[in-house]
Amino acid sequence: MEKEKFHKNAYDMIYLTRCAMDGKKPDPKHLQDLNLEELFEVCEKHTMTACVAYALESAGIRDNRFSQAKEKSIRKNVLLDADRKKVLSRLEQEKIWYMPLKGAIMKDWYPKLGMRQMSDNDILYDGAYREKVRDIMLEIGFTCEHFGTGHDDSYYKQPVSNFEMHHALFSVSHAGKAYDYYKDVKERLLKDETNEYGYHFSIEDFYIYMTAHEYRHYENRGTGVRSLLDTYVFVKKYGDTVDWDYITAEMQKLEMADYEQESRQLAMKLFSGQDISQTEQEMLDIYILSGVYGSMEQLVERRFSRNQSDSKAVYIFHRLFPSMNQIKVYHPFFYRHKWLIPVLWVYRPIHGVVAKRKMVSEEIQYLFKK
Repeated sequence: MEKEKFHKNAYDMIYLTRCAMDGKKPDPKHLQDLNLEELFEVCEKHTMTACVAYALESAGIRDNRFSQAKEKSIRKNVLLDADRKKVLSRLEQEKIWYMPLKGAIMKDWYPKLGMRQMSDNDILYDGAYREKVRDIMLEIGFTCEHFGTGHDDSYYKQPVSNFEMHHALFSVSHAGKAYDYYKDVKERLLKDETNEYGYHFSIEDFYIYMTAHEYRHYENRGTGVRSLLDTYVFVKKYGDTVDWDYITAEMQKLEMADYEQESRQLAMKLFSGQDISQTEQEMLDIYILSGVYGSMEQLVERRFSRNQSDSKAVYIFHRLFPSMNQIKVYHPFFYRHKWLIPVLWVYRPIHGVVAKRKMVSEEIQYLFKK
């Protein structure tokens, strides 16, 4: 889809989402020039199809693609809830502390079931039991998608249950100071009253983590418009009661205070129907195009910035020869057996071409177009 058409349909998506969130019927004049096929494509990119489906149905517009996406989202929410209960029950039995994250909680703050589409279920747990948790997930009927690298392990269960089990919230390679801030995360948690081993964030700390997680994506490949919608939903529900001074102070520690304030202001204006400034428009464009046109470009530009060099040779060097921190997170076997690191230098490009051919191709094309 052409960039101009993508923009136009993204604004239609935002307008219809605003109607759905407010429980208002869309203006018939705004519906006259909708292209449902293009609108669906954009909504799918931003995982906001179910919200828009509710708005379209309120206006008497029924489209099978939107209706099926909404029903699928409702079904997935229900199935993920059921599987999460099984996982948490087993963690209780094994006396492993845990905490559900992000969407598993936020979805219940949206006006209607399924409005907040779920990609996966994220759970933080005691990292000392990483292998035990893998055994638990396999016993419940999940298959292990990846294990032993990064700050989480991935599991899947038919038909729709994707689970990311986090032994940490951030890795050393992530943006800002998030890794150090959340290194001893359990000290920041509050004990649940309804179980033995469950924990939760205070509502302020929930928002801080939600924003820090969003910023990590924003600073790398980008994050979509739904991140702004999540912020809007949070502020509408808790904005009058949270301690914003505490939030600002903690975001400053994370070196994300400016981003938090700017993204929150944009979210509130956007989904309240207010006019936005030129600067906010430019920020919104990053959200709109992330994951479509701007994702690889943004990722490459961020890597150039971290290297503090515009040299393509320096860029390629860092991609071929990762730092020890990156090796520790993404290639723990080679970190434990440092004498084999020269093998990693050969393995990485070969693995990239074989397993991530499309991504590597996009990166090379943009790099040499730059």
